[in-house]
Amino acid sequence: MDTAMLSHIWKEVTTARMHIPDGFLSLPVALAFWVISAGLLAIAARRTQQQLGERQIPLMGVMAAFIFAAQMINFPVAGGTSGHLLGGVLAAIMLGPWAGMLVMACVIIVQGLLFQDGGLLVMGANIFNMGLLTAALGSLYHGLAGRQSKGVRLVVAGVLAWLSVIAGALFTALQLGFSGTSPFAIVVPAMLGVHVLIGIGEGLITMAALAFVMQVRPDLVSVEAVRAGGGRSWVVAGLLIALVVAVLSPIASADPDGLERVAIDMGFEEIAAAPPYEVLPDYVVPLLGETPVSTIAAGVLGVLVVAAVAIIVGRLLRQRAAIT
Repeated sequence: MDTAMLSHIWKEVTTARMHIPDGFLSLPVALAFWVISAGLLAIAARRTQQQLGERQIPLMGVMAAFIFAAQMINFPVAGGTSGHLLGGVLAAIMLGPWAGMLVMACVIIVQGLLFQDGGLLVMGANIFNMGLLTAALGSLYHGLAGRQSKGVRLVVAGVLAWLSVIAGALFTALQLGFSGTSPFAIVVPAMLGVHVLIGIGEGLITMAALAFVMQVRPDLVSVEAVRAGGGRSWVVAGLLIALVVAVLSPIASADPDGLERVAIDMGFEEIAAAPPYEVLPDYVVPLLGETPVSTIAAGVLGVLVVAAVAIIVGRLLRQRAAIT
């Protein structure tokens, strides 16, 4: 197999991840969700500021790093389609819904600005669909399962994670419908149909991650731990796990994800607008070319950047709380 063929195959793998790109949503819909997301993030920042403990700040960085890395690994589902972790429910379980929303926003913003994963004009919609909505559903976990057995807690977490994918897909479909990109009667069942399957993967990954934490540090998923945060050793271990996951990113499925599959099948994938600039487009370091090493390097860099951003956000909120 020649170099050109390998490059083409690898390009398909690295472009299989896709949030909503610019061009899919109309300007009014995109701006409306910027306003909604900005308002909810302002509330989340204020509530997090009131509740944030010093030990919780590094945990925000760890969760942002892990979710970023895990989102790089698309897993195959039926019909030549792939999916990837959203992570909002997991973030809310570990940090509480408000800090979880901020962590998810950090991940999505870094993905859009640094890796051109998702459009800039529609970033408000991506933040809402994949971050705010999913973390809000995760807020139900401690009320439903906080004092139950380990098995019940895992099942509740898995169901909430599955529902978060369905909710995100539904809002994406509605946004596409209101934008005139595709008729409601077609895009809503198409998006829900494929994401019902992707949600199973979300649920299983969330349950596996939560089971691991329950095994090694059960105190981190108690109601009290949401306020207290974790120790330094857990932070280091969590960051190392995120880096290992980023190193595994070349195993991602080359199949298009749920939204991209629907766009291809319905013929509107061509209206996606090219990003106005490129830094590390499609998780590729330009100097290293479209190779597995390039994707790993981009992933490791992304893990470190998003962890730093989340920690900086947490420290700024903590400093502001001390002043007020």
